[in-house]
Amino acid sequence: MLYQQIARNKRKTAFLLVIFLIILALVGGGLGYLINGEPLSGIAIALIGSLIYLFIVLQNPGNLVMSMNHGREIHEEDDPELWHIVEDMSLAGQIPMPRVFIINDPSPNAFATGRDPKHSYVAVTNGLRDKLNRSELEGVLGHEISHIRNYDILVSTIGVALAAVISFISSFASRIWWWTGSDRDDKDSSPLESILKVVAIIFTLILGPLAAGLAQMALSRNREYLADAGSVELTRNPQGLISALKKISNSEPMKDPDPSSAGLYIENPLHNRGLSSLFDTHPPTADRIKRLENM
Repeated sequence: MLYQQIARNKRKTAFLLVIFLIILALVGGGLGYLINGEPLSGIAIALIGSLIYLFIVLQNPGNLVMSMNHGREIHEEDDPELWHIVEDMSLAGQIPMPRVFIINDPSPNAFATGRDPKHSYVAVTNGLRDKLNRSELEGVLGHEISHIRNYDILVSTIGVALAAVISFISSFASRIWWWTGSDRDDKDSSPLESILKVVAIIFTLILGPLAAGLAQMALSRNREYLADAGSVELTRNPQGLISALKKISNSEPMKDPDPSSAGLYIENPLHNRGLSSLFDTHPPTADRIKRLENM
């Protein structure tokens, strides 16, 4: 059951990344229609722009994220127990030891970031350190090490970058439409061409960014399920993570989390409830616990 769930989640991730690329191409095609009446130039702009932005973002994402979340790096002598748990989980996951950070916040939470397993970072809050026992800490840190081992830190960065490029293209296209849309002469276009242009424009301006946001949420939720399963694989103790998730979900929100980093945490640091939770980057805690109980 455990390994079947891991394989299934990996297939879902590959599918969602393909969906992301399709959305990017469609939005770029709509931009091409707006610029010069044909889609290929817009698709080329979207793909090249994404590659350039990814290259910039991936230079050193870990330091940037830790800075935005006020993380303070610690070493073995600062907290031997925490350090050794991270070290043990890293050895079990067969990855290099990540750099360890503490965030000064009473709400229990944690996240992993970086570019790849050789350039990875793990952060835990003071609240997590104070409120969880060793078994629960192992479950949470096993989850974060699984994110690193599965290259989720890279996948999430790619998802954020693609969504940002799609949003930028949509914003840029809306400005072009505002200034030139009413002046375009489509008298020489066939009815089918005119319909395709209208559909492309609507997708670029409205549906594309919405679809990208939904794909990013689905991608993030899927990777959370995968990391939960990975934690059980490393610790052989689903009860530790189950107990930790219950404590984290029932705690107070973090005081000053970086909103753009919310999807990285093991639990939404803002603790959104109600209708807003429909658009959350995290799956419901009850669903995660139910899956863990069935492993």
